[in-house]
Amino acid sequence: MEVILLQDVNKLGQKDDIVNVKNGYGTNFLIPNGYAVAATPSAKKMHAENLKQRAHKEEKIKVTAQEVAAKLTDVALVIGAKTSSSGKIFGSVNTIQIAEALKEKGFDIDRKNITLPEDQIKEVGKYKAVIKLHREVKVEVGFEIVAE
Repeated sequence: MEVILLQDVNKLGQKDDIVNVKNGYGTNFLIPNGYAVAATPSAKKMHAENLKQRAHKEEKIKVTAQEVAAKLTDVALVIGAKTSSSGKIFGSVNTIQIAEALKEKGFDIDRKNITLPEDQIKEVGKYKAVIKLHREVKVEVGFEIVAE
């Protein structure tokens, strides 16, 4: 079943993408929750016209995202965590803490757009997180975990 996504769906696609999904997933989850519409021929025509009109706005957003990415490459984050004497962190460092550290530096980035290299960071050290600012703009930001 082909659907047109009305908003970003994690691990499926971005807004305005036309994707193939299983019938049950499309009819029972995506369409009723307002995440997608069925990709009928008339919906595809309307979708193409909307994309054409939105192309100019998207270019401005992309340029803004690239400017923010250039500023983010110079940012070095330091995140404090409670640790044991051997350097193991009690708990783990997650995207929420990185988003808060970025907010302190003046960057308002949603935690859902931050991807960590491992599932959980459990030791003191230097790591890199990937921040997705736009569909085509991603930037790596280095951060260091230190003992409090």
